[in-house]
Amino acid sequence: MITAEEARAIVEKSLVNVAQGRKPIELYEPAKYILGLGGKRIRPVVTLLSCNIFSENIENAVNPAVGLEVFHNYTLVHDDIMDNALLRRGKDTIHALWGNNTAILSGDAMSILAYDLMLQSPASVLSSVLKTFTQTALEVCEGQQYDMNFETLDSVREQDYLEMIKLKTSVLLAACMKIGALLGGASEVEAERLYQVGLNAGLAFQLQDDILDVYGNQALFGKEIGKDIIANKKTFLLIKAKELANAQQLAIIENWVQKKDFNPEEKVKAIVAIYDQLRIKEITKAEVENYFALADKYLNKVAVQDDRKTELRKVLDSLKERNY
Repeated sequence: MITAEEARAIVEKSLVNVAQGRKPIELYEPAKYILGLGGKRIRPVVTLLSCNIFSENIENAVNPAVGLEVFHNYTLVHDDIMDNALLRRGKDTIHALWGNNTAILSGDAMSILAYDLMLQSPASVLSSVLKTFTQTALEVCEGQQYDMNFETLDSVREQDYLEMIKLKTSVLLAACMKIGALLGGASEVEAERLYQVGLNAGLAFQLQDDILDVYGNQALFGKEIGKDIIANKKTFLLIKAKELANAQQLAIIENWVQKKDFNPEEKVKAIVAIYDQLRIKEITKAEVENYFALADKYLNKVAVQDDRKTELRKVLDSLKERNY
Protein backbone atom coordinates (compact mmCIF):
# COMPACT_ATOMS: atom_id res chain seq x y z
CA MET A 1 0.00 0.00 0.00
CA ILE A 2 1.21 3.51 -0.78
CA THR A 3 0.60 6.62 1.30
CA ALA A 4 -1.01 9.79 0.02
CA GLU A 5 2.39 11.51 0.18
CA GLU A 6 3.98 8.75 -1.90
CA ALA A 7 1.15 9.03 -4.43
CA ARG A 8 1.65 12.79 -4.59
CA ALA A 9 5.38 12.34 -5.20
CA ILE A 10 4.67 9.95 -8.07
CA VAL A 11 2.28 12.48 -9.61
CA GLU A 12 4.69 15.40 -9.26
CA LYS A 13 7.48 13.42 -10.90
CA SER A 14 5.22 12.42 -13.78
CA LEU A 15 3.78 15.90 -14.34
CA VAL A 16 7.24 17.17 -15.24
CA ASN A 17 7.12 14.98 -18.35
CA VAL A 18 3.80 16.33 -19.66
CA ALA A 19 4.32 17.89 -23.11
CA GLN A 20 8.06 17.35 -22.72
CA GLY A 21 9.87 18.36 -25.91
CA ARG A 22 6.74 19.55 -27.69
CA LYS A 23 6.77 22.81 -29.66
CA PRO A 24 6.03 25.64 -30.04
CA ILE A 25 7.11 26.56 -26.53
CA GLU A 26 4.66 29.51 -26.55
CA LEU A 27 1.82 26.96 -26.53
CA TYR A 28 3.17 24.62 -23.87
CA GLU A 29 5.00 26.98 -21.52
CA PRO A 30 1.74 28.30 -19.99
CA ALA A 31 0.57 24.70 -19.46
CA LYS A 32 3.83 23.84 -17.70
CA TYR A 33 3.46 27.01 -15.65
CA ILE A 34 0.05 26.14 -14.20
CA LEU A 35 0.97 22.49 -13.71
CA GLY A 36 4.03 23.69 -11.82
CA LEU A 37 2.09 25.88 -9.40
CA GLY A 38 1.67 22.93 -7.07
CA GLY A 39 -1.45 22.32 -5.04
CA LYS A 40 -2.49 19.25 -3.13
CA ARG A 41 -3.00 17.15 -6.29
CA ILE A 42 -6.12 15.72 -4.69
CA ARG A 43 -7.59 14.30 -7.90
CA PRO A 44 -4.61 12.25 -9.13
CA VAL A 45 -3.77 11.21 -5.56
CA VAL A 46 -7.24 9.78 -4.94
CA THR A 47 -7.05 8.09 -8.35
CA LEU A 48 -3.90 6.22 -7.31
CA LEU A 49 -5.23 5.48 -3.82
CA SER A 50 -8.53 4.18 -5.23
CA CYS A 51 -6.55 1.88 -7.52
CA ASN A 52 -4.40 0.74 -4.60
CA ILE A 53 -7.47 -0.23 -2.58
CA PHE A 54 -7.99 -3.08 -5.03
CA SER A 55 -4.48 -3.76 -6.35
CA GLU A 56 -0.89 -3.57 -5.12
CA ASN A 57 0.20 -2.60 -8.64
CA ILE A 58 -0.63 1.04 -9.37
CA GLU A 59 1.71 1.46 -12.36
CA ASN A 60 -1.13 1.29 -14.90
CA ALA A 61 -2.95 4.07 -13.06
CA VAL A 62 -0.15 6.66 -13.10
CA ASN A 63 -0.65 8.09 -16.59
CA PRO A 64 -4.46 8.26 -16.31
CA ALA A 65 -4.10 9.89 -12.88
CA VAL A 66 -1.80 12.52 -14.36
CA GLY A 67 -4.26 12.93 -17.25
CA LEU A 68 -7.02 13.73 -14.78
CA GLU A 69 -4.85 16.38 -13.15
CA VAL A 70 -4.00 17.90 -16.53
CA PHE A 71 -7.71 17.98 -17.41
CA HIS A 72 -8.54 19.63 -14.08
CA ASN A 73 -5.95 22.33 -14.68
CA TYR A 74 -7.25 22.88 -18.19
CA THR A 75 -10.67 23.68 -16.72
CA LEU A 76 -9.03 26.12 -14.29
CA VAL A 77 -7.33 27.97 -17.13
CA HIS A 78 -10.62 28.53 -18.93
CA ASP A 79 -12.54 29.23 -15.71
CA ASP A 80 -10.07 31.96 -14.78
CA ILE A 81 -10.59 33.63 -18.18
CA MET A 82 -14.38 33.53 -17.83
CA ASP A 83 -14.22 34.78 -14.23
CA ASN A 84 -11.51 37.35 -15.06
CA ALA A 85 -9.60 35.99 -12.06
CA LEU A 86 -6.10 37.35 -11.55
CA LEU A 87 -4.88 34.85 -8.95
CA ARG A 88 -4.66 31.07 -8.97
CA ARG A 89 -2.96 29.31 -6.04
CA GLY A 90 -1.65 32.69 -4.99
CA LYS A 91 0.09 33.32 -8.33
CA ASP A 92 -0.80 35.20 -11.52
CA THR A 93 -3.25 33.35 -13.76
CA ILE A 94 -2.19 32.30 -17.24
CA HIS A 95 -4.35 34.87 -19.04
CA ALA A 96 -2.97 37.60 -16.77
CA LEU A 97 0.56 36.72 -17.90
CA TRP A 98 0.12 35.61 -21.52
CA GLY A 99 -3.24 37.07 -22.56
CA ASN A 100 -6.58 35.43 -23.32
CA ASN A 101 -5.73 33.99 -26.73
CA THR A 102 -2.69 32.07 -25.55
CA ALA A 103 -4.51 30.95 -22.42
CA ILE A 104 -7.44 29.56 -24.43
CA LEU A 105 -5.18 27.72 -26.86
CA SER A 106 -2.93 26.32 -24.13
CA GLY A 107 -6.01 25.13 -22.27
CA ASP A 108 -7.24 23.41 -25.42
CA ALA A 109 -3.90 21.66 -25.79
CA MET A 110 -4.05 20.53 -22.16
CA SER A 111 -7.45 18.93 -22.70
CA ILE A 112 -6.03 16.90 -25.61
CA LEU A 113 -2.92 15.95 -23.64
CA ALA A 114 -5.27 14.69 -20.91
CA TYR A 115 -7.03 12.41 -23.41
CA ASP A 116 -3.68 11.11 -24.65
CA LEU A 117 -2.75 10.16 -21.09
CA MET A 118 -6.13 8.48 -20.50
CA LEU A 119 -5.57 6.41 -23.65
CA GLN A 120 -2.62 4.79 -21.89
CA SER A 121 -4.98 2.78 -19.68
CA PRO A 122 -4.79 -1.02 -20.03
CA ALA A 123 -6.86 -2.39 -22.91
CA SER A 124 -8.98 -4.47 -20.53
CA VAL A 125 -10.52 -1.37 -18.92
CA LEU A 126 -9.86 1.26 -21.58
CA SER A 127 -13.46 1.39 -22.78
CA SER A 128 -14.86 1.83 -19.25
CA VAL A 129 -12.24 4.41 -18.34
CA LEU A 130 -12.80 6.48 -21.48
CA LYS A 131 -16.57 6.26 -21.12
CA THR A 132 -16.35 7.58 -17.57
CA PHE A 133 -13.83 10.28 -18.50
CA THR A 134 -15.74 11.47 -21.58
CA GLN A 135 -19.04 11.63 -19.70
CA THR A 136 -17.33 13.55 -16.91
CA ALA A 137 -15.65 15.99 -19.31
CA LEU A 138 -19.02 16.82 -20.85
CA GLU A 139 -20.65 17.21 -17.44
CA VAL A 140 -17.94 19.63 -16.32
CA CYS A 141 -18.68 21.79 -19.38
CA GLU A 142 -22.41 21.54 -18.67
CA GLY A 143 -21.82 22.66 -15.09
CA GLN A 144 -19.81 25.64 -16.28
CA GLN A 145 -22.59 26.64 -18.69
CA TYR A 146 -25.19 26.41 -15.93
CA ASP A 147 -22.94 28.61 -13.80
CA MET A 148 -22.79 31.16 -16.62
CA ASN A 149 -26.57 30.91 -17.12
CA PHE A 150 -27.10 31.75 -13.45
CA GLU A 151 -25.34 35.10 -13.97
CA THR A 152 -28.34 36.42 -15.93
CA LEU A 153 -31.03 35.06 -13.60
CA ASP A 154 -32.52 37.13 -10.79
CA SER A 155 -32.66 34.11 -8.51
CA VAL A 156 -31.52 30.50 -8.44
CA ARG A 157 -33.06 27.66 -6.49
CA GLU A 158 -30.91 25.80 -3.98
CA GLN A 159 -31.46 22.47 -5.77
CA ASP A 160 -30.39 23.98 -9.10
CA TYR A 161 -27.25 25.40 -7.53
CA LEU A 162 -26.34 22.03 -6.01
CA GLU A 163 -26.85 20.36 -9.40
CA MET A 164 -24.56 22.94 -10.99
CA ILE A 165 -21.70 22.43 -8.53
CA LYS A 166 -22.16 18.68 -8.77
CA LEU A 167 -21.50 18.90 -12.50
CA LYS A 168 -18.86 21.61 -12.37
CA THR A 169 -16.81 20.20 -9.48
CA SER A 170 -18.03 16.97 -7.89
CA VAL A 171 -18.23 14.67 -10.91
CA LEU A 172 -14.51 15.04 -11.63
CA LEU A 173 -13.49 13.99 -8.13
CA ALA A 174 -16.00 11.14 -8.38
CA ALA A 175 -14.59 10.07 -11.77
CA CYS A 176 -11.06 10.04 -10.35
CA MET A 177 -12.09 7.54 -7.70
CA LYS A 178 -14.11 5.41 -10.10
CA ILE A 179 -11.38 5.36 -12.75
CA GLY A 180 -8.78 4.51 -10.13
CA ALA A 181 -10.93 1.64 -8.90
CA LEU A 182 -11.46 0.32 -12.44
CA LEU A 183 -7.71 0.45 -13.09
CA GLY A 184 -7.22 -1.55 -9.89
CA GLY A 185 -9.56 -4.28 -11.09
CA ALA A 186 -12.63 -3.37 -9.06
CA SER A 187 -16.08 -4.52 -10.10
CA GLU A 188 -18.52 -1.97 -11.50
CA VAL A 189 -20.44 -2.13 -8.21
CA GLU A 190 -17.40 -1.26 -6.11
CA ALA A 191 -16.23 1.36 -8.60
CA GLU A 192 -19.67 3.00 -8.42
CA ARG A 193 -19.48 3.10 -4.62
CA LEU A 194 -16.23 5.00 -4.85
CA TYR A 195 -17.84 7.28 -7.43
CA GLN A 196 -20.45 8.18 -4.81
CA VAL A 197 -17.70 8.83 -2.26
CA GLY A 198 -16.14 11.35 -4.62
CA LEU A 199 -19.47 12.87 -5.64
CA ASN A 200 -20.47 13.71 -2.07
CA ALA A 201 -16.98 14.77 -1.02
CA GLY A 202 -16.89 17.02 -4.09
CA LEU A 203 -20.15 18.70 -3.12
CA ALA A 204 -18.76 19.31 0.36
CA PHE A 205 -15.53 20.65 -1.15
CA GLN A 206 -17.31 23.20 -3.36
CA LEU A 207 -19.55 24.39 -0.53
CA GLN A 208 -16.37 24.86 1.49
CA ASP A 209 -15.06 27.03 -1.36
CA ASP A 210 -18.18 29.16 -1.11
CA ILE A 211 -17.44 29.70 2.57
CA LEU A 212 -13.74 30.32 1.99
CA ASP A 213 -14.44 32.97 -0.64
CA VAL A 214 -16.14 34.99 2.09
CA TYR A 215 -14.40 33.92 5.30
CA GLY A 216 -11.07 32.50 4.13
CA ASN A 217 -7.53 33.76 4.50
CA GLN A 218 -6.38 34.90 1.05
CA ALA A 219 -2.80 33.76 1.66
CA LEU A 220 -4.02 30.24 2.50
CA PHE A 221 -6.93 30.13 0.04
CA GLY A 222 -4.79 31.26 -2.90
CA LYS A 223 -7.61 33.25 -4.49
CA GLU A 224 -9.09 36.71 -4.03
CA ILE A 225 -11.40 36.87 -1.03
CA GLY A 226 -14.89 38.27 -1.62
CA LYS A 227 -14.77 38.06 -5.42
CA ASP A 228 -18.00 36.02 -5.51
CA ILE A 229 -19.84 38.76 -3.63
CA ILE A 230 -18.36 41.49 -5.82
CA ALA A 231 -19.37 39.58 -8.97
CA ASN A 232 -22.88 38.78 -7.66
CA LYS A 233 -22.14 35.06 -7.99
CA LYS A 234 -25.12 33.04 -6.86
CA THR A 235 -23.33 30.91 -4.33
CA PHE A 236 -24.99 28.71 -1.73
CA LEU A 237 -24.43 31.47 0.82
CA LEU A 238 -26.22 34.14 -1.24
CA ILE A 239 -29.07 31.81 -2.19
CA LYS A 240 -29.60 30.81 1.44
CA ALA A 241 -29.36 34.41 2.64
CA LYS A 242 -32.04 35.57 0.21
CA GLU A 243 -34.23 32.67 1.30
CA LEU A 244 -33.91 33.47 5.02
CA ALA A 245 -33.65 37.27 4.94
CA ASN A 246 -36.38 39.52 6.27
CA ALA A 247 -37.71 42.33 4.09
CA GLN A 248 -35.11 44.84 5.27
CA GLN A 249 -32.18 42.48 4.85
CA LEU A 250 -33.41 41.38 1.42
CA ALA A 251 -33.71 44.99 0.33
CA ILE A 252 -30.09 45.63 1.33
CA ILE A 253 -28.90 42.57 -0.57
CA GLU A 254 -30.85 43.49 -3.69
CA ASN A 255 -29.61 47.07 -3.54
CA TRP A 256 -25.98 45.93 -3.57
CA VAL A 257 -26.64 43.35 -6.27
CA GLN A 258 -28.17 45.96 -8.56
CA LYS A 259 -25.56 48.67 -7.98
CA LYS A 260 -23.27 49.25 -10.96
CA ASP A 261 -20.93 51.72 -9.28
CA PHE A 262 -19.78 50.70 -5.83
CA ASN A 263 -16.82 50.34 -3.49
CA PRO A 264 -15.93 46.60 -3.49
CA GLU A 265 -14.82 46.58 0.14
CA GLU A 266 -18.03 48.26 1.28
CA LYS A 267 -20.14 45.79 -0.70
CA VAL A 268 -18.36 42.76 0.76
CA LYS A 269 -18.63 44.19 4.28
CA ALA A 270 -22.36 44.88 3.90
CA ILE A 271 -23.23 41.46 2.49
CA VAL A 272 -21.08 39.61 5.03
CA ALA A 273 -22.81 41.51 7.84
CA ILE A 274 -26.13 40.06 6.69
CA TYR A 275 -24.61 36.60 6.34
CA ASP A 276 -23.45 36.89 9.94
CA GLN A 277 -26.88 38.02 11.14
CA LEU A 278 -28.50 35.02 9.45
CA ARG A 279 -25.76 32.56 10.53
CA ILE A 280 -25.22 31.61 6.89
CA LYS A 281 -21.69 30.36 7.55
CA GLU A 282 -22.96 27.90 10.16
CA ILE A 283 -25.81 26.73 7.93
CA THR A 284 -23.42 26.10 5.04
CA LYS A 285 -20.94 24.29 7.29
CA ALA A 286 -23.77 21.96 8.34
CA GLU A 287 -24.39 21.14 4.67
CA VAL A 288 -20.67 20.47 4.23
CA GLU A 289 -20.69 18.06 7.16
CA ASN A 290 -23.77 16.30 5.77
CA TYR A 291 -22.10 15.61 2.42
CA PHE A 292 -18.89 14.43 4.06
CA ALA A 293 -20.98 12.05 6.18
CA LEU A 294 -22.54 10.62 2.99
CA ALA A 295 -19.07 10.18 1.50
CA ASP A 296 -18.02 8.24 4.61
CA LYS A 297 -21.14 6.09 4.36
CA TYR A 298 -20.32 5.01 0.81
CA LEU A 299 -16.66 4.40 1.64
CA ASN A 300 -17.74 2.12 4.47
CA LYS A 301 -19.72 0.07 1.93
CA VAL A 302 -16.68 -0.64 -0.25
CA ALA A 303 -16.12 -4.37 0.28
CA VAL A 304 -12.43 -4.50 1.12
CA GLN A 305 -10.59 -4.62 4.44
CA ASP A 306 -10.73 -1.31 6.31
CA ASP A 307 -6.95 -0.95 6.42
CA ARG A 308 -6.91 -0.72 2.61
CA LYS A 309 -9.06 2.41 2.84
CA THR A 310 -6.88 4.17 5.43
CA GLU A 311 -4.99 6.49 3.11
CA LEU A 312 -8.09 7.50 1.17
CA ARG A 313 -9.82 8.27 4.47
CA LYS A 314 -6.88 10.49 5.43
CA VAL A 315 -7.28 12.49 2.23
CA LEU A 316 -11.01 12.94 2.87
CA ASP A 317 -10.27 13.96 6.45
CA SER A 318 -7.77 16.55 5.19
CA LEU A 319 -10.51 18.06 3.03
CA LYS A 320 -12.70 18.41 6.09
CA GLU A 321 -10.00 20.39 7.88
CA ARG A 322 -9.72 23.30 5.43
CA ASN A 323 -9.53 26.54 7.39
CA TYR A 324 -12.48 28.92 7.15
